Amino acid sequence: MSRNIIRWSPWGDMEKFFDADLWGGADFTPAIDIYQDKDNVIVETPLAGVDPEKVDVSIENDVLTISGRTEEKKEVKREDYYRKEVREGSFSRSVILPMAVKSEMAEAHSEKGILKIVLPKAEEAKPKKIAIKIKH
Repeated sequence: MSRNIIRWSPWGDMEKFFDADLWGGADFTPAIDIYQDKDNVIVETPLAGVDPEKVDVSIENDVLTISGRTEEKKEVKREDYYRKEVREGSFSRSVILPMAVKSEMAEAHSEKGILKIVLPKAEEAKPKKIAIKIKH
């Protein structure tokens, strides 16, 4: 089974953005990229400043969920900011995967602030090559 990839649109989260508490503590949704190679579905999300040990990744019924919480900078007081754009608080993102995967073989690692999740495709999701027999 294959599903179409949904393109991200900045307008989809616009209402949520304006309703958010921009001084921190508000939930936010991290951006993600989903792509494939021959054998895997790969998901990447930038989580700069987030301790990878405090991020939860789960797969249930072909739905991938990434959640966690950013740490608040305790050394800077709210009134000392001139500008505060870096989001703080809890985050969660769930997406329907574009095809069946072997969730028990999934791997995740973090490098330079990017969380990369590699999900091996289920055998039925991989393309099959069919030989053509020629009759004379």
